[in-house]
Amino acid sequence: MAAAQPANPNAPTWTIPNQITAARLVVSLLVFVFLQLGWYFPALVFFVIGAGTDWVDGYLARRWKQITQLGRILDPLADKIIICGTFTFLAAAPGSRILAWMAVVVLARELVVTVIRSFLEQHGRDFSAKWSGKIKMGFQCAAAIGSMLALWLVPEGKTPPESLLWLPPTVTLLAWATVVSTLYSGYVYVNAARRLLI
Repeated sequence: MAAAQPANPNAPTWTIPNQITAARLVVSLLVFVFLQLGWYFPALVFFVIGAGTDWVDGYLARRWKQITQLGRILDPLADKIIICGTFTFLAAAPGSRILAWMAVVVLARELVVTVIRSFLEQHGRDFSAKWSGKIKMGFQCAAAIGSMLALWLVPEGKTPPESLLWLPPTVTLLAWATVVSTLYSGYVYVNAARRLLI
């Protein structure tokens, strides 16, 4: 993949792309509140908005040449907050099909990669996002959406109607795919960091 574009020193700090990123952080908080209250449909809607607009701020920043140092920090931070927070709340929800240790795997991977990226970029090394990370993000979003959909349509302790019998096992499959892709992505990033440090 191409290296990440450098920050534009002439761009103002509080750009429209950065405002969109900040709005995604607020949306993340709404998702967490709704999950805590057990309001799974609004949580699902706001999660789709927050995660689904991930590309918008980055695209606009590149198109308008408004890549800032703040944006390069806020954008991945917003991704990590909405994903890690959602998985944490879902792991605590009965019937979510997201187990606690799965949430720990997601949190641990994000923490490790964040520390590695911060260390390398402080030393002038490029540590751009990789396709394994994007695939991982896709599975994480799919698992979270499926889990909230199942919690909304098939509450814990109730037998799903015949038309929804496919949903619980599909969520379980997506949860395991998330674990595998998260671990693989972590391995790819750690291996890439090792090569940069040699």
